[in-house]
Amino acid sequence: MSYLLEPKNWIIVTTLAVGWHADRAAGLGWGVLAALFAGVIPMMFISRGVRRGQWADRYVGAKRARLIVLGFIIASVGAGLALLAALGAPGELSGYVGCMLVSVAVLAAITTLWKISIHCAVASGSVTILVLLFGPWVAPAYLLVALTAWSRVVVQDHTAAQVIAGSVLGAAAALATYALIPH
Repeated sequence: MSYLLEPKNWIIVTTLAVGWHADRAAGLGWGVLAALFAGVIPMMFISRGVRRGQWADRYVGAKRARLIVLGFIIASVGAGLALLAALGAPGELSGYVGCMLVSVAVLAAITTLWKISIHCAVASGSVTILVLLFGPWVAPAYLLVALTAWSRVVVQDHTAAQVIAGSVLGAAAALATYALIPH
């Protein structure tokens, strides 16, 4: 279950949805570009690290390795944001990716002290931004956030406190994003 609900999947779906919301078919194309830099390239980096034995698995549990991965993700999302801005992507999508960049930096800072659940932060933030953009009919997707949290605890990768903190941080970041981005 953790695999299906992992951050890259949420990020791909959410960037495509925000792109669609911003500018329909053209926005979807921008969403693909954002998904590439925010979800696909980071997962390729993680997979490469696993194959080379740099980290044990795609969840990257060790603090030092997590910080390396988060640093790479910050660079990738930053490069994607620069491209979106330079090429004239819709402000709603660029703003979302910008807030994503800040959120990853905050998660990295917290990770230096404590293993907050990035899975839950991304899941909760994704559902929250989708509810804000598309309405309450998306709200049942919060059950997937709960399932994500449950799975992270069951596989003993996080404590209940770590998944709750990640979920709260993700929702708060999405609320801040929605308040800041043009829509």
